[in-house]
Amino acid sequence: MTHLVASKKNESFIQIACESSIGEELSDYFSFFIPGFQFTPLFRKGLWDGKVRLYNRRDGTLPGGLCGYLQKFAAERSYPLEIDDPILLTNSFSLVEAEAFAHSLGLPHVSRDYQIEAFAQSIRNKRALIVSPTASGKSLIIYLIVRYLQRTHKKGVIIVPTTSLVEQLFGDFKTYGWDADAHIHRLYAGKEKQAHHFLTISTWQSLHRQTPEYLKQFDFVIGDEAHQFKAKSLTDIMSNLIHADVRIGTTGTLDGTKTHRLVLEGHFGPVFQVVTTKQLMDAGTVSELKIKCLVLKYPEDVRKAMRKCTYPEEYEAMVQNKSRALFVRNLALSLKGNTLVLFQLVEKHGKPMFEDLYKQAGDTREVFFIYGGTDTIAREEIRKVMESRNNAIIVASYGTFSTGINIKNLHNVIFAAPSKSRIRNLQSIGRGLRTADGKTHATLFDIVDDLRVGKHVNFLLKHYVERSSIYQSEKFTFKQYFIDLPKSLDKSS
Repeated sequence: MTHLVASKKNESFIQIACESSIGEELSDYFSFFIPGFQFTPLFRKGLWDGKVRLYNRRDGTLPGGLCGYLQKFAAERSYPLEIDDPILLTNSFSLVEAEAFAHSLGLPHVSRDYQIEAFAQSIRNKRALIVSPTASGKSLIIYLIVRYLQRTHKKGVIIVPTTSLVEQLFGDFKTYGWDADAHIHRLYAGKEKQAHHFLTISTWQSLHRQTPEYLKQFDFVIGDEAHQFKAKSLTDIMSNLIHADVRIGTTGTLDGTKTHRLVLEGHFGPVFQVVTTKQLMDAGTVSELKIKCLVLKYPEDVRKAMRKCTYPEEYEAMVQNKSRALFVRNLALSLKGNTLVLFQLVEKHGKPMFEDLYKQAGDTREVFFIYGGTDTIAREEIRKVMESRNNAIIVASYGTFSTGINIKNLHNVIFAAPSKSRIRNLQSIGRGLRTADGKTHATLFDIVDDLRVGKHVNFLLKHYVERSSIYQSEKFTFKQYFIDLPKSLDKSS
Protein backbone atom coordinates (compact mmCIF):
# COMPACT_ATOMS: atom_id res chain seq x y z
CA MET A 1 0.00 0.00 0.00
CA THR A 2 1.67 3.21 -1.20
CA HIS A 3 -1.11 5.45 0.07
CA LEU A 4 -2.81 6.23 3.37
CA VAL A 5 -6.38 5.51 4.37
CA ALA A 6 -7.80 7.45 7.33
CA SER A 7 -11.05 6.50 9.02
CA LYS A 8 -12.73 7.33 12.30
CA LYS A 9 -11.93 4.78 15.02
CA ASN A 10 -14.09 6.67 17.51
CA GLU A 11 -14.62 10.32 18.45
CA SER A 12 -11.17 10.43 20.06
CA PHE A 13 -8.94 8.90 17.39
CA ILE A 14 -8.35 8.57 13.67
CA GLN A 15 -7.35 5.10 12.43
CA ILE A 16 -4.63 5.18 9.74
CA ALA A 17 -3.84 2.28 7.43
CA CYS A 18 -0.49 2.52 5.62
CA GLU A 19 2.80 0.74 4.97
CA SER A 20 5.14 0.32 7.92
CA SER A 21 7.70 2.63 6.33
CA ILE A 22 5.09 5.41 6.08
CA GLY A 23 4.11 4.62 9.67
CA GLU A 24 7.71 5.34 10.70
CA GLU A 25 7.57 8.66 8.86
CA LEU A 26 4.29 9.51 10.61
CA SER A 27 5.86 8.68 13.96
CA ASP A 28 8.76 11.04 13.27
CA TYR A 29 6.47 13.77 11.89
CA PHE A 30 4.26 13.73 14.97
CA SER A 31 7.09 13.46 17.53
CA PHE A 32 8.41 16.49 19.42
CA PHE A 33 10.83 17.21 22.22
CA ILE A 34 9.19 18.46 25.40
CA PRO A 35 10.64 21.84 26.51
CA GLY A 36 13.08 21.23 29.37
CA PHE A 37 13.16 17.47 28.76
CA GLN A 38 16.88 17.33 29.52
CA PHE A 39 16.21 18.27 33.15
CA THR A 40 13.65 15.54 33.85
CA PRO A 41 14.63 12.52 36.02
CA LEU A 42 13.45 10.02 33.40
CA PHE A 43 15.67 11.54 30.73
CA ARG A 44 18.67 11.76 33.03
CA LYS A 45 18.25 8.09 33.94
CA GLY A 46 18.10 7.15 30.27
CA LEU A 47 14.50 5.89 30.56
CA TRP A 48 12.99 8.43 28.13
CA ASP A 49 14.27 10.24 25.05
CA GLY A 50 12.43 13.48 25.87
CA LYS A 51 9.84 13.23 23.09
CA VAL A 52 6.06 13.10 23.02
CA ARG A 53 4.67 10.92 20.22
CA LEU A 54 1.21 11.74 18.97
CA TYR A 55 1.01 8.94 16.38
CA ASN A 56 0.76 5.48 17.91
CA ARG A 57 2.66 3.05 15.66
CA ARG A 58 1.35 0.00 17.52
CA ASP A 59 -2.31 0.55 16.65
CA GLY A 60 -2.01 3.15 13.87
CA THR A 61 -4.01 5.85 15.64
CA LEU A 62 -3.70 9.64 15.70
CA PRO A 63 -5.65 12.09 17.89
CA GLY A 64 -8.80 13.09 16.03
CA GLY A 65 -8.10 16.82 15.94
CA LEU A 66 -4.97 16.43 13.82
CA CYS A 67 -6.62 15.55 10.51
CA GLY A 68 -5.43 18.83 8.97
CA TYR A 69 -1.83 18.01 9.87
CA LEU A 70 -2.25 14.52 8.39
CA GLN A 71 -3.37 16.11 5.11
CA LYS A 72 -0.33 18.38 5.20
CA PHE A 73 1.97 15.40 5.84
CA ALA A 74 0.59 13.54 2.82
CA ALA A 75 0.66 16.59 0.51
CA GLU A 76 4.29 17.40 1.34
CA ARG A 77 5.30 13.87 0.33
CA SER A 78 2.85 13.46 -2.56
CA TYR A 79 1.27 10.45 -0.82
CA PRO A 80 -2.32 9.72 -1.89
CA LEU A 81 -4.60 10.14 1.14
CA GLU A 82 -8.10 8.71 1.36
CA ILE A 83 -10.20 10.19 4.18
CA ASP A 84 -13.50 8.80 5.38
CA ASP A 85 -16.19 11.49 5.03
CA PRO A 86 -17.35 11.57 8.69
CA ILE A 87 -13.93 12.80 9.82
CA LEU A 88 -14.30 16.10 7.95
CA LEU A 89 -18.06 16.45 8.33
CA THR A 90 -19.12 20.00 9.28
CA ASN A 91 -22.43 21.71 9.95
CA SER A 92 -23.98 24.63 8.13
CA PHE A 93 -24.32 27.36 10.76
CA SER A 94 -24.02 30.99 9.75
CA LEU A 95 -23.20 34.06 11.82
CA VAL A 96 -26.76 35.27 11.24
CA GLU A 97 -28.13 32.03 12.69
CA ALA A 98 -25.70 32.24 15.61
CA GLU A 99 -26.72 35.82 16.42
CA ALA A 100 -30.42 34.97 16.18
CA PHE A 101 -29.99 32.03 18.56
CA ALA A 102 -28.07 34.16 21.08
CA HIS A 103 -30.82 36.78 20.92
CA SER A 104 -33.48 34.12 21.57
CA LEU A 105 -31.90 33.28 24.94
CA GLY A 106 -32.82 36.66 26.43
CA LEU A 107 -29.30 37.34 27.70
CA PRO A 108 -28.82 40.20 30.19
CA HIS A 109 -26.46 41.96 27.77
CA VAL A 110 -25.67 41.92 24.06
CA SER A 111 -23.12 39.40 22.83
CA ARG A 112 -20.03 40.85 21.20
CA ASP A 113 -19.19 40.11 17.56
CA TYR A 114 -16.18 37.94 18.38
CA GLN A 115 -18.23 35.90 20.88
CA ILE A 116 -20.82 35.17 18.20
CA GLU A 117 -18.06 34.25 15.73
CA ALA A 118 -16.43 31.84 18.22
CA PHE A 119 -19.82 30.28 18.96
CA ALA A 120 -20.58 29.83 15.27
CA GLN A 121 -17.13 28.39 14.57
CA SER A 122 -17.58 25.82 17.34
CA ILE A 123 -21.01 24.64 16.22
CA ARG A 124 -20.05 24.65 12.54
CA ASN A 125 -16.90 22.54 12.92
CA LYS A 126 -17.73 20.57 16.10
CA ARG A 127 -14.02 20.72 17.00
CA ALA A 128 -12.11 23.88 17.88
CA LEU A 129 -9.51 25.25 20.26
CA ILE A 130 -10.86 28.71 21.06
CA VAL A 131 -8.12 31.14 22.16
CA SER A 132 -9.87 34.03 23.89
CA PRO A 133 -7.94 36.20 26.35
CA THR A 134 -8.93 36.72 29.95
CA ALA A 135 -11.82 39.19 30.40
CA SER A 136 -13.08 38.60 26.85
CA GLY A 137 -16.26 36.86 28.04
CA LYS A 138 -15.19 33.26 27.53
CA SER A 139 -17.90 31.90 29.84
CA LEU A 140 -20.59 33.41 27.60
CA ILE A 141 -19.10 31.67 24.56
CA ILE A 142 -19.24 28.39 26.46
CA TYR A 143 -22.82 29.10 27.54
CA LEU A 144 -23.96 29.72 23.96
CA ILE A 145 -22.37 26.45 22.83
CA VAL A 146 -23.97 24.48 25.68
CA ARG A 147 -27.45 25.94 25.12
CA TYR A 148 -27.31 25.19 21.40
CA LEU A 149 -26.12 21.62 21.99
CA GLN A 150 -29.04 21.14 24.36
CA ARG A 151 -31.17 20.92 21.21
CA THR A 152 -29.08 18.19 19.56
CA HIS A 153 -27.23 16.26 22.29
CA LYS A 154 -28.21 14.24 25.35
CA LYS A 155 -25.47 14.78 27.90
CA GLY A 156 -22.27 16.79 28.06
CA VAL A 157 -19.39 17.63 30.37
CA ILE A 158 -17.34 20.76 30.97
CA ILE A 159 -13.90 20.07 32.47
CA VAL A 160 -12.26 22.77 34.59
CA PRO A 161 -9.05 22.75 36.68
CA THR A 162 -10.41 23.85 40.08
CA THR A 163 -13.48 23.61 42.30
CA SER A 164 -13.62 27.40 42.32
CA LEU A 165 -14.15 27.39 38.58
CA VAL A 166 -16.91 24.77 38.88
CA GLU A 167 -18.82 27.13 41.15
CA GLN A 168 -17.93 30.24 39.17
CA LEU A 169 -19.11 28.79 35.86
CA PHE A 170 -22.28 27.48 37.53
CA GLY A 171 -22.93 30.98 38.88
CA ASP A 172 -22.22 32.60 35.49
CA PHE A 173 -24.78 30.36 33.78
CA LYS A 174 -27.34 31.40 36.38
CA THR A 175 -26.73 35.09 35.70
CA TYR A 176 -27.29 34.43 31.97
CA GLY A 177 -30.85 33.36 32.83
CA TRP A 178 -30.60 29.55 32.84
CA ASP A 179 -32.12 27.33 35.54
CA ALA A 180 -28.69 25.98 36.43
CA ASP A 181 -29.94 23.90 39.37
CA ALA A 182 -32.26 21.95 37.08
CA HIS A 183 -29.78 21.39 34.26
CA ILE A 184 -26.29 21.25 35.82
CA HIS A 185 -24.59 18.72 38.07
CA ARG A 186 -21.40 19.86 39.81
CA LEU A 187 -18.80 17.15 40.28
CA TYR A 188 -15.85 17.48 42.63
CA ALA A 189 -14.67 16.01 45.94
CA GLY A 190 -17.62 15.40 48.24
CA LYS A 191 -20.22 15.55 45.46
CA GLU A 192 -22.33 12.65 44.19
CA LYS A 193 -20.82 11.33 40.96
CA GLN A 194 -24.03 10.03 39.37
CA ALA A 195 -26.54 12.53 38.06
CA HIS A 196 -29.28 12.76 35.45
CA HIS A 197 -28.67 16.38 34.51
CA PHE A 198 -28.02 17.48 30.94
CA LEU A 199 -24.67 19.04 31.85
CA THR A 200 -21.93 18.09 34.29
CA ILE A 201 -19.27 20.62 35.31
CA SER A 202 -16.36 18.75 36.83
CA THR A 203 -12.78 19.22 37.92
CA TRP A 204 -10.44 17.06 35.91
CA GLN A 205 -9.25 15.41 39.15
CA SER A 206 -12.75 14.12 39.90
CA LEU A 207 -13.35 13.02 36.32
CA HIS A 208 -10.03 11.16 36.20
CA ARG A 209 -11.18 8.99 39.11
CA GLN A 210 -14.13 7.71 37.09
CA THR A 211 -14.09 4.59 34.92
CA PRO A 212 -13.92 4.64 31.10
CA GLU A 213 -17.51 3.33 31.17
CA TYR A 214 -18.61 6.41 33.13
CA LEU A 215 -17.09 8.70 30.50
CA LYS A 216 -18.97 6.99 27.67
CA GLN A 217 -22.21 8.69 28.74
CA PHE A 218 -21.10 12.10 27.46
CA ASP A 219 -21.69 13.02 23.82
CA PHE A 220 -19.95 16.42 23.96
CA VAL A 221 -17.06 17.85 25.96
CA ILE A 222 -15.83 21.39 26.60
CA GLY A 223 -12.41 21.84 28.18
CA ASP A 224 -12.13 25.22 29.91
CA GLU A 225 -8.58 26.49 30.58
CA ALA A 226 -7.59 23.97 27.91
CA HIS A 227 -3.89 24.88 28.05
CA GLN A 228 -3.67 22.48 31.01
CA PHE A 229 -4.84 19.48 28.95
CA LYS A 230 -1.34 18.31 28.05
CA ALA A 231 -1.09 16.43 31.36
CA LYS A 232 -1.37 12.65 31.07
CA SER A 233 -4.44 12.43 33.29
CA LEU A 234 -6.32 14.90 31.09
CA THR A 235 -5.16 13.07 27.97
CA ASP A 236 -6.55 9.85 29.45
CA ILE A 237 -9.91 11.53 30.05
CA MET A 238 -10.12 12.86 26.49
CA SER A 239 -9.10 9.48 25.06
CA ASN A 240 -11.93 7.76 26.95
CA LEU A 241 -14.61 10.23 25.85
CA ILE A 242 -15.12 8.09 22.77
CA HIS A 243 -18.74 9.18 22.15
CA ALA A 244 -18.15 12.94 22.42
CA ASP A 245 -18.40 14.11 18.82
CA VAL A 246 -18.29 17.80 19.78
CA ARG A 247 -14.97 18.77 21.40
CA ILE A 248 -14.33 22.40 22.19
CA GLY A 249 -11.38 23.74 24.14
CA THR A 250 -11.18 27.28 25.48
CA THR A 251 -8.10 29.03 26.80
CA GLY A 252 -6.74 32.51 27.33
CA THR A 253 -3.34 31.69 25.88
CA LEU A 254 -1.01 28.98 24.63
CA ASP A 255 2.57 28.60 25.82
CA GLY A 256 4.05 29.29 22.37
CA THR A 257 5.58 25.85 21.80
CA LYS A 258 4.65 23.64 18.86
CA THR A 259 4.35 20.58 21.10
CA HIS A 260 1.81 22.24 23.38
CA ARG A 261 -0.29 23.46 20.47
CA LEU A 262 -0.37 20.10 18.66
CA VAL A 263 -1.26 18.14 21.79
CA LEU A 264 -4.22 20.46 22.40
CA GLU A 265 -5.28 20.48 18.76
CA GLY A 266 -5.21 16.68 18.89
CA HIS A 267 -7.75 16.79 21.71
CA PHE A 268 -9.99 19.56 20.40
CA GLY A 269 -9.21 20.61 16.84
CA PRO A 270 -7.65 23.60 15.05
CA VAL A 271 -6.81 26.81 16.89
CA PHE A 272 -9.24 29.69 16.44
CA GLN A 273 -7.96 33.05 17.75
CA VAL A 274 -10.99 35.03 18.83
CA VAL A 275 -9.49 38.41 19.75
CA THR A 276 -6.32 39.78 21.36
CA THR A 277 -5.94 41.58 24.68
CA LYS A 278 -4.62 44.66 22.87
CA GLN A 279 -7.73 44.74 20.67
CA LEU A 280 -9.92 44.53 23.77
CA MET A 281 -8.03 47.42 25.36
CA ASP A 282 -8.30 49.54 22.23
CA ALA A 283 -12.04 48.88 22.16
CA GLY A 284 -12.42 49.76 25.84
CA THR A 285 -13.78 46.29 26.62
CA VAL A 286 -11.12 45.64 29.28
CA SER A 287 -9.14 47.93 31.54
CA GLU A 288 -6.11 49.75 30.21
CA LEU A 289 -2.97 48.03 31.49
CA LYS A 290 0.16 49.69 32.80
CA ILE A 291 3.18 47.55 33.64
CA LYS A 292 5.82 48.84 36.02
CA CYS A 293 8.91 46.66 36.17
CA LEU A 294 10.64 47.34 39.49
CA VAL A 295 14.25 46.21 39.04
CA LEU A 296 15.78 45.64 42.48
CA LYS A 297 19.56 46.03 42.48
CA TYR A 298 21.02 44.09 45.41
CA PRO A 299 24.11 45.13 47.44
CA GLU A 300 27.42 43.90 46.08
CA ASP A 301 28.06 41.43 48.91
CA VAL A 302 24.66 39.78 48.32
CA ARG A 303 25.26 39.55 44.57
CA LYS A 304 28.68 37.98 45.02
CA ALA A 305 27.37 35.50 47.59
CA MET A 306 24.63 34.37 45.18
CA ARG A 307 26.83 34.06 42.11
CA LYS A 308 27.31 30.27 42.23
CA CYS A 309 23.79 29.40 43.40
CA THR A 310 21.54 27.01 41.51
CA TYR A 311 18.16 28.31 40.37
CA PRO A 312 16.22 26.79 43.34
CA GLU A 313 18.78 28.22 45.78
CA GLU A 314 18.62 31.67 44.19
CA TYR A 315 14.84 31.65 44.05
CA GLU A 316 14.39 30.60 47.67
CA ALA A 317 16.97 33.09 48.92
CA MET A 318 15.32 35.99 47.11
CA VAL A 319 11.74 35.37 48.24
CA GLN A 320 12.99 35.10 51.83
CA ASN A 321 15.29 38.13 51.66
CA LYS A 322 14.20 40.54 54.42
CA SER A 323 14.92 43.76 52.52
CA ARG A 324 13.00 42.47 49.52
CA ALA A 325 10.10 41.33 51.72
CA LEU A 326 9.84 44.77 53.32
CA PHE A 327 9.92 46.44 49.92
CA VAL A 328 7.05 44.28 48.63
CA ARG A 329 5.06 44.78 51.82
CA ASN A 330 5.46 48.55 51.73
CA LEU A 331 4.54 48.59 48.05
CA ALA A 332 1.33 46.61 48.64
CA LEU A 333 0.27 48.86 51.52
CA SER A 334 0.99 52.03 49.55
CA LEU A 335 -1.24 51.17 46.60
CA LYS A 336 -4.78 52.48 46.30
CA GLY A 337 -7.53 50.10 45.27
CA ASN A 338 -7.86 46.33 45.55
CA THR A 339 -4.49 44.61 45.21
CA LEU A 340 -3.55 41.01 44.37
CA VAL A 341 -0.11 39.83 45.52
CA LEU A 342 1.00 36.55 43.90
CA PHE A 343 3.50 34.04 45.28
CA GLN A 344 4.60 30.43 44.65
CA LEU A 345 6.09 28.98 47.87
CA VAL A 346 3.37 28.76 50.51
CA GLU A 347 5.29 28.15 53.75
CA LYS A 348 8.50 30.01 52.89
CA HIS A 349 6.97 33.03 51.17
CA GLY A 350 3.19 33.26 51.06
CA LYS A 351 2.29 32.75 54.71
CA PRO A 352 5.04 35.01 56.15
CA MET A 353 4.12 37.73 53.64
CA PHE A 354 0.41 37.49 54.53
CA GLU A 355 1.09 37.56 58.28
CA ASP A 356 3.30 40.64 57.91
CA LEU A 357 0.77 42.47 55.72
CA TYR A 358 -2.11 41.53 58.03
CA LYS A 359 -0.23 42.82 61.06
CA GLN A 360 0.91 46.06 59.42
CA ALA A 361 -2.48 46.81 57.84
CA GLY A 362 -4.27 46.59 61.18
CA ASP A 363 -7.77 48.03 60.94
CA THR A 364 -7.00 50.17 57.89
CA ARG A 365 -7.30 47.43 55.24
CA GLU A 366 -8.69 43.92 54.90
CA VAL A 367 -6.05 41.33 53.98
CA PHE A 368 -7.01 37.85 52.73
CA PHE A 369 -4.93 34.72 52.15
CA ILE A 370 -5.71 32.08 49.51
CA TYR A 371 -3.67 29.01 48.63
CA GLY A 372 -4.28 25.37 47.68
CA GLY A 373 -5.50 24.53 51.18
CA THR A 374 -8.25 27.17 51.14
CA ASP A 375 -11.59 25.43 50.58
CA THR A 376 -13.90 26.30 47.71
CA ILE A 377 -16.55 28.03 49.81
CA ALA A 378 -13.99 30.31 51.47
CA ARG A 379 -12.45 31.24 48.11
CA GLU A 380 -15.84 32.12 46.68
CA GLU A 381 -16.71 34.22 49.74
CA ILE A 382 -13.44 36.15 49.45
CA ARG A 383 -14.06 36.70 45.74
CA LYS A 384 -17.51 38.15 46.46
CA VAL A 385 -16.16 40.35 49.27
CA MET A 386 -13.55 41.80 46.90
CA GLU A 387 -16.30 42.84 44.49
CA SER A 388 -17.76 45.13 47.16
CA ARG A 389 -14.46 46.54 48.46
CA ASN A 390 -12.08 49.15 47.08
CA ASN A 391 -9.07 48.87 49.37
CA ALA A 392 -8.49 45.18 50.14
CA ILE A 393 -5.42 42.99 49.60
CA ILE A 394 -5.38 39.33 48.55
CA VAL A 395 -2.17 37.37 49.05
CA ALA A 396 -2.63 34.35 46.78
CA SER A 397 -0.67 31.53 45.21
CA TYR A 398 -0.26 31.51 41.43
CA GLY A 399 -1.89 28.09 41.32
CA THR A 400 -5.16 29.32 42.81
CA PHE A 401 -5.44 32.76 41.23
CA SER A 402 -3.55 32.82 37.94
CA THR A 403 -6.23 30.69 36.24
CA GLY A 404 -9.87 31.50 35.83
CA ILE A 405 -10.79 33.40 39.00
CA ASN A 406 -13.04 36.30 38.08
CA ILE A 407 -12.65 39.47 40.19
CA LYS A 408 -13.85 42.51 38.29
CA ASN A 409 -12.91 45.07 40.91
CA LEU A 410 -9.14 44.49 40.95
CA HIS A 411 -6.84 47.47 40.47
CA ASN A 412 -3.29 46.22 41.11
CA VAL A 413 -1.40 42.97 40.62
CA ILE A 414 2.04 42.39 42.14
CA PHE A 415 4.28 39.60 40.85
CA ALA A 416 5.96 39.02 44.22
CA ALA A 417 7.50 35.78 42.98
CA PRO A 418 9.18 35.62 39.57
CA SER A 419 8.06 33.27 36.80
CA LYS A 420 8.95 32.82 33.14
CA SER A 421 5.84 30.84 32.16
CA ARG A 422 4.02 32.59 29.32
CA ILE A 423 0.68 31.08 30.30
CA ARG A 424 1.01 31.82 34.01
CA ASN A 425 2.07 35.42 33.41
CA LEU A 426 -0.64 36.24 30.89
CA GLN A 427 -3.35 34.54 32.94
CA SER A 428 -2.19 36.41 36.04
CA ILE A 429 -2.21 39.73 34.19
CA GLY A 430 -5.74 38.95 33.11
CA ARG A 431 -6.90 38.98 36.73
CA GLY A 432 -6.65 42.77 36.69
CA LEU A 433 -8.15 43.50 33.28
CA ARG A 434 -11.83 43.02 34.00
CA THR A 435 -13.86 46.21 34.10
CA ALA A 436 -16.00 47.50 36.97
CA ASP A 437 -17.89 50.67 37.81
CA GLY A 438 -15.40 53.53 38.07
CA LYS A 439 -12.45 51.34 37.06
CA THR A 440 -10.67 52.25 33.81
CA HIS A 441 -7.15 50.93 34.26
CA ALA A 442 -5.07 48.34 36.10
CA THR A 443 -1.40 48.29 37.05
CA LEU A 444 0.96 45.33 37.15
CA PHE A 445 4.05 45.61 39.35
CA ASP A 446 6.68 43.13 38.17
CA ILE A 447 9.32 42.60 40.87
CA VAL A 448 12.68 41.95 39.18
CA ASP A 449 15.76 40.64 41.03
CA ASP A 450 19.04 41.96 39.61
CA LEU A 451 21.99 39.98 40.99
CA ARG A 452 24.42 40.59 38.15
CA VAL A 453 28.13 40.43 38.88
CA GLY A 454 30.36 41.37 35.96
CA LYS A 455 29.28 39.26 32.98
CA HIS A 456 27.35 36.84 35.17
CA VAL A 457 23.57 37.20 34.77
CA ASN A 458 21.44 35.52 37.43
CA PHE A 459 18.53 33.18 36.73
CA LEU A 460 15.76 35.47 37.95
CA LEU A 461 16.96 38.32 35.78
CA LYS A 462 16.99 35.98 32.77
CA HIS A 463 13.40 35.07 33.56
CA TYR A 464 12.50 38.74 33.58
CA VAL A 465 14.00 39.09 30.09
CA GLU A 466 11.58 36.37 28.98
CA ARG A 467 8.66 38.16 30.66
CA SER A 468 9.56 41.43 28.97
CA SER A 469 9.58 39.66 25.60
CA ILE A 470 6.05 38.45 26.38
CA TYR A 471 4.98 42.03 27.14
CA GLN A 472 6.46 43.15 23.82
CA SER A 473 4.81 40.37 21.81
CA GLU A 474 1.44 41.21 23.36
CA LYS A 475 2.03 44.93 22.63
CA PHE A 476 1.72 45.88 26.30
CA THR A 477 3.21 49.17 27.45
CA PHE A 478 5.81 48.68 30.19
CA LYS A 479 8.40 50.82 31.89
CA GLN A 480 11.43 49.91 34.01
CA TYR A 481 12.26 51.51 37.34
CA PHE A 482 15.70 50.80 38.86
CA ILE A 483 15.85 50.64 42.64
CA ASP A 484 18.91 50.14 44.84
CA LEU A 485 17.95 47.72 47.58
CA PRO A 486 19.77 48.43 50.86
CA LYS A 487 21.21 45.75 53.10
CA SER A 488 18.33 46.32 55.49
CA LEU A 489 15.24 48.47 55.61
CA ASP A 490 13.86 50.19 58.68
CA LYS A 491 10.62 48.34 59.49
CA SER A 492 8.92 51.61 60.20
CA SER A 493 9.64 52.87 56.69
